[in-house]
Amino acid sequence: MAEQEPKADSPSEFSIFVDTSFGKTFEVSVSPDDSVQEVKAKLNKQDSSLIPEIGILIYSNKEMEDNLTLGHYGITPNSLLRHTRILRGGGAAVRQKSQAARLSRMRKLAHCYALATGEASGSSEYLPEVTPKIIVDVLKQSTLYRAHLQHAGIFKCSITGLCFEVKSAVTVTYGYASWTSHLTKAEQEMWVPAGPLFQISVEPEVVEAVHLPHYICLAAHIDTSPCFIAHFKSEMLTLERPTKLNTFSAVLENPSFSLLGVIWRKLRSTLNLFPVHASVLIFQQLSAADTTLHLYLIPDDNSVKQAIEKQEINWNSKLIPKPPPFNLLSFGCVYQVTSTSSVVITPEPRFTFYYKSPKNEQLFLEIYIKNMEEELELFITDMQNDMVVWRALVRPGDIDLPSKTLSGAVFIKKHKTKLCSRMRQLPSILLHLRNANVINSDEEEEVQGQSTSQRRNQVLLELAEKKGQKAQEQLYQILQSKDPYLIADLEKSI
Repeated sequence: MAEQEPKADSPSEFSIFVDTSFGKTFEVSVSPDDSVQEVKAKLNKQDSSLIPEIGILIYSNKEMEDNLTLGHYGITPNSLLRHTRILRGGGAAVRQKSQAARLSRMRKLAHCYALATGEASGSSEYLPEVTPKIIVDVLKQSTLYRAHLQHAGIFKCSITGLCFEVKSAVTVTYGYASWTSHLTKAEQEMWVPAGPLFQISVEPEVVEAVHLPHYICLAAHIDTSPCFIAHFKSEMLTLERPTKLNTFSAVLENPSFSLLGVIWRKLRSTLNLFPVHASVLIFQQLSAADTTLHLYLIPDDNSVKQAIEKQEINWNSKLIPKPPPFNLLSFGCVYQVTSTSSVVITPEPRFTFYYKSPKNEQLFLEIYIKNMEEELELFITDMQNDMVVWRALVRPGDIDLPSKTLSGAVFIKKHKTKLCSRMRQLPSILLHLRNANVINSDEEEEVQGQSTSQRRNQVLLELAEKKGQKAQEQLYQILQSKDPYLIADLEKSI
């Protein structure tokens, strides 16, 4: 969800977001002096079904009292609140018992939501991230993740974004699967993926809920009734309604496991399927003539991103980080890439945005610049309404020129000491090195078994040095892709 700045002409007013139990998210303009009751009234003006008398607001796992102000609860710009209805009926005793049960259940769900989104007390410490062990099967060309969850709670995978709510210690094994390998052609005409597909294996009845990542943009206040969780049992597609649809995940309680993922039913009356969170990836192909860029427009799907990064590393490319689109994008829409500078875009600057399985080669536009002396401004325009949805500047400093770039081996030797202390994202780096067959599982365990991050980095760098220049070059290219700002900072001393 895009961040909103406080209004310049009214610094005491700002926007917050309220997530409802029926899957919609509302943006509400408030001030610290507004009471909780006044916020409920503002919600009611946006949706008359949100009746203040039968609704409660939750923030940081606490039910908010109507007579207290937002300032009392420490509400700040872009805070996310949860709205839940309390249904009434029957006699007083029945009503009291029913409300108590509902409140207990509601508080548990709110607690899970706060943990899973990192909103609890405004701190990420309430969302324990787990870094899984990476298992690469070279023969099957597959990668699995194995996470050891050491106690009850909610845990988020640092690589995939998958969350598990467990009631006791357990080991979970999971990995990405291909939608196109499991959906029949007829099913592909009816359904479109709305998030990664996961293969999950875990001991039965330990996982109370799973939070599956999705890229549906709920800020557009869309009808979420076409959203389901696909569950493949014995190669047959079955559908389940998510227990709850959060901003970036769909929650399924008491799940059974095999293949799970968020999916969206195509509606014939809908021109564009649904608005999505999207990413723009730009890579410079270092071995190409002059300056050659590859531009990808993809849904915000980690499985697709990882597949592209792997391919580009094999092509000797480096990532040039740029922000995501600032407007909504929709599958089925036609977009066009343009520039104010003289560039050559192939095969065509105009293309249709749609999902493509990470198992397949992703489509990209090649942008060729003969003389990169000045900054290059790029635009993506929605051709349906002629609206610019993304723009970015590619500066000469973003580009690596052959005359200014050390070889991988020379770079690693020159900056080894600083890399030992500053190199981050080690699990992802090891994953890419395993996929490229630079290291094996025993060597990965040797690196991961070191007691400190600095020592782990040192062992990895020494391992690459022992394997020779090709291994060091591969490590250098991965670092360029995963942490380009670190590489650029170190190269300033060249």
